[in-house]
Amino acid sequence: MNVAIVKYNAGNIYSVVNALRRLGVEPVLTDDVELLQKADRVLFPGQGEARGAMEYLKARRLDEVIRNLKQPVFGICVGQQLLCQHSEEGDVDCIGIFDAQVKRFSPTRHEDKVPCMGWNKLFDTKGPLFTENEYVYFVHSYYVPLCAETAAVADYIQPYSAALQKDNFYACQFHPEKSGRAGEQIIKHFLEL
Repeated sequence: MNVAIVKYNAGNIYSVVNALRRLGVEPVLTDDVELLQKADRVLFPGQGEARGAMEYLKARRLDEVIRNLKQPVFGICVGQQLLCQHSEEGDVDCIGIFDAQVKRFSPTRHEDKVPCMGWNKLFDTKGPLFTENEYVYFVHSYYVPLCAETAAVADYIQPYSAALQKDNFYACQFHPEKSGRAGEQIIKHFLEL
């Protein structure tokens, strides 16, 4: 299987590379348009800041390339946020696959810390990737509110979209590559689509 990981201005790419290698897949890390278009699966992971990431993508026209991919695409963490319409982080327009606005967490109690860091449970799951009541690992200050494309819900300060799905686009706010066996199964399900 030919698996491509989008190379862009974001961190935490190599933990996804290693997760794929553990599943017997040797991915290519690339910002080459032709390689992305020819891949059987495309992963769009990362940690970072939305505005800088979008500037990198737009400068190379990768936003258009990603928007027009027909094979299964999986956005992870910032990758999920960049697949939405707009992000409050840097007040930037994003790729626009999901009809959602990315918001910053607003703590309501002293114990509500931002960023949200740690294990949390998925519920109200739908689609082929996720299993109800799995615990997965999150690190994020921004979130996608619940919307028509929500594929899994988590609750921190309020319920929000832990995952999204629309057509051939799948995305999650958590890090499956850091979520142990549950995360490995999610990546495996994506590869098996």
